[in-house]
Amino acid sequence: MHFFQETTPDTSAYMIAGYTLAFLIMGIYLASLIVRWRNLNQDIEMLESMQSARPPAAKALAPKRSARKTGRPSAARKKK
Repeated sequence: MHFFQETTPDTSAYMIAGYTLAFLIMGIYLASLIVRWRNLNQDIEMLESMQSARPPAAKALAPKRSARKTGRPSAARKKK
C-alpha cells in the first residue's frame, strides 16, 4: 500500500499568510472606525458651538418645525 505512505503537504505558509491578511484587514477596519468616531465627535462639537454662538434674537425668529404635516392648505391659499 504505497498510497498511505505519502506525506501530508506543508501548508503552514498559507495559514500564516491567511491569518496575517485577516488581521491586516481587521486592523484597517478598526482604524477606519476610530477615524470616523473622531470626525463625528468633531462635527458634534462644531454644531454645538454654532448653536451656542447663535444670537438670542435669531433663536426667537427661527421657524418652529412641526413634528408632522397636516396636509391642510394654509390660510393664504384658502382666500383665493
